[in-house]
Amino acid sequence: MGYGQHQSFYLRVNWLRKAMRQLKADDRFFYNESAAEQIGLGKNMVQSLRYWVVATGIVNEVNHGKVVHEISDFGKLIDRFDPFIEQRDTASILHYHLVDNIEPSTTWYWFFNSFSGRTIKKSDIVDELLLWIVQNDAKQPSVNSLKRDIDCLVRLYCNGEKVDDPEEVIQSPLTVLGLLSEDKGIISKVSSRYTDIGLAALMYCLLSYTNNHPVEVLSIEEIEESPLLWGKVFNMQRNEIIRALEQLTVHPYYPISFDRTNKLNTVHLPKVTPCVFRIKSATESGKCRPPIPLINDHLFR
Repeated sequence: MGYGQHQSFYLRVNWLRKAMRQLKADDRFFYNESAAEQIGLGKNMVQSLRYWVVATGIVNEVNHGKVVHEISDFGKLIDRFDPFIEQRDTASILHYHLVDNIEPSTTWYWFFNSFSGRTIKKSDIVDELLLWIVQNDAKQPSVNSLKRDIDCLVRLYCNGEKVDDPEEVIQSPLTVLGLLSEDKGIISKVSSRYTDIGLAALMYCLLSYTNNHPVEVLSIEEIEESPLLWGKVFNMQRNEIIRALEQLTVHPYYPISFDRTNKLNTVHLPKVTPCVFRIKSATESGKCRPPIPLINDHLFR
């Protein structure tokens, strides 16, 4: 399991764009002695960014005799369509990838998928996390590492600092989602509307889940209560889940089938990869440049 790899720096809006620009030219950029000078960040920030590009799913860390960082299919979509993370769907998918695996962001995975509380004192989160770690990991991290994780997690979703210069943006790209709130040391999970998350991101989540699990049909109960699905990942309540599913039945390219007869409440998904759905949604929004053509057909096979 992974803890404290972010060097106590939360992700900034422009960091992913800067990283992809460097990685397109050199897939071993993060191992260059001059990396900090090249990207204009401090050395510890560069190490933090190396963690964030992998944790958010825009890069795959691969060992080909030497460790390299290959931009993922999702990363390529961001690079072409939304490099400044201006769309909620993009931010939502970044969040999804941050919590969709126990590695490398164990604290994030636990907080959104396993921790059932809706409200908790910030000072109590470490104790709850330690209880879970004892049951799931033979090796326990230091309490200080966990405290740094919790501080970083809260700042990633609750830090609303803004500046006028777009090149000096220091807020996290995930604050726009409003998934958490902090008030006088109390951290709360905020129930989301599907419009806050984005239908493309919600569908991406479902498709990723079925691609990684041997299932073709999901129930509303599973979508609401199972790890890695909407209720857990995006704090969505049942009535909002139903609203989103109803909207996805009329998607112009890849509609779902939502069977509510005889109280079945089952969802049948189209046979399409997450990136295919995202590319169509990005193309149809008025904010994105059209693909040339569809960002290379090999992404969508």
